[in-house]
Amino acid sequence: MPPEPQPATPRPRRETVTGVPRSGRRPAGHAPARSEISEQTTLGHTYVRSLMRSQLRAALGALGALALLVGTLPLLLALPAALAPGRPAPSPEPFLWAALGVAVHPLLWLVARRYVRRAERNERDFTGLVEGR
Repeated sequence: MPPEPQPATPRPRRETVTGVPRSGRRPAGHAPARSEISEQTTLGHTYVRSLMRSQLRAALGALGALALLVGTLPLLLALPAALAPGRPAPSPEPFLWAALGVAVHPLLWLVARRYVRRAERNERDFTGLVEGR
């Protein structure tokens, strides 16, 4: 016995779109963030302020690390006199040069390197946002 014919399902109604296609609204390579910044809109201002805040946060972190590092130097110089209260304090000059030449400079270099890498990362992220990557 042949199968019974199924009733025809109604086709969905076709609609004509009369607007401009979405791909035709923007020129190729258009980045919304770039235009927001160049047109100085509120959103563009927010993007730039975000970059400035992240760079300020990086700078304040480096400044705090440097203040902590340099602020502890007087304590380090007073340490030998505090450890031997009855004896005359040794000359701080050799200890000072050792602290400045051996301990402080590499730490300063590390703080500076971390700051530069963080600032470059912030700029790279911002550039990626602006260019739409």
